[in-house]
Amino acid sequence: MAAVRASALAAGKTIAKPRRRSDVSSAGTGLDLATRLRVFQRTLRNRVERRDVLLDMVRSVNATLEPEEIAELVIDRAASWIPATCWALVSVDQSAQLAVLADRGLEPAHGAAVSGIAAWVMERGEAFATADLARDSRVTDQSAVSVLALPLSCRGRHVGALIGLDRLPSAREPRLAPPILRAVRALLEPAAAALDNALLLKRTEALSVTDDLTQLYNSRYLNLVLRKETKRASRSGRPLSLLFIDLDGFKSVNDTHGHLCGSRALVEAAGVIRGSARETDVVSRFGGDEFALVLPDTGGEGAYAVGERILERIAAHKFLSREGLSIHLTASVGVATLPDVAASADELVHAADSAMYAVKDRGKNGILAAGAPADT
Repeated sequence: MAAVRASALAAGKTIAKPRRRSDVSSAGTGLDLATRLRVFQRTLRNRVERRDVLLDMVRSVNATLEPEEIAELVIDRAASWIPATCWALVSVDQSAQLAVLADRGLEPAHGAAVSGIAAWVMERGEAFATADLARDSRVTDQSAVSVLALPLSCRGRHVGALIGLDRLPSAREPRLAPPILRAVRALLEPAAAALDNALLLKRTEALSVTDDLTQLYNSRYLNLVLRKETKRASRSGRPLSLLFIDLDGFKSVNDTHGHLCGSRALVEAAGVIRGSARETDVVSRFGGDEFALVLPDTGGEGAYAVGERILERIAAHKFLSREGLSIHLTASVGVATLPDVAASADELVHAADSAMYAVKDRGKNGILAAGAPADT
């Protein structure tokens, strides 16, 4: 379900996971979801109405601040209560888009169904149940599956949707008896609060390191990363490179077409630069029409190749085409590599900045490696 997953579990961060509970999803093989729910009503009620189950939920979801880990914990417990074969927990990511934080047994073909169900549940804060989603007018999807989905609600808001699917339709609508439904929703409330807190923390962290306009990292985060990567490179003996990029003649866009068009052009430039970088590179807006890339474990030759790719793509891009314009811009790029021309983060910044301005002085639209001049 990688196409809709928000992100993987944070690298290096683990929590003590409880022993896997007895999973009821495969119980009653051959019976549809609605029938399994009826057959196991008493067992389900005994499980979800126990005080120790609520305490376990509270302790578990508050043991981490990672939204994905909380989602995994919720699914782990839900699968021990309700006999669905597939699970997904959906919430809103940092870009305000619905995203699957965790899933179990879900197939790529279920993506549209999960998104539609989650949107319905989170908008209304109500349970969603259907014997055959393909015949249900509430969600536009052709998946012939039975569904039972519940909202994750707290503080008067609906922060997520817990969705259980069965790969086949049911003869009737799968439902929980009212006492069981109340107990399950009570169990989900502390999980919703923990998830809401974790998501709020992530959004706050993102705002503190993200440029409002371009959504690239900001200069504050660039400085933090650069110092961390400089220390790591010094310890490991691996190279570290930095690119400084300045858009040539950008001032004329503001002067001729106004600051709104200038801002849109900066957003487009940010997209071109980010698309030209590698997954391991840290792309930031340094300020104004200047951008910077931190390239870990990358020597001068590799950094120069990245800079050339950015130059080519900036020059080929038609800026503000949606506004009926076709503006062409170029860029000046400075490259500096540690330990070749610098021994610290500050020296690396100074070297890359000086190389970039040397390109400007030579006529712009080029690239120069600090300490090893190249043809521009």
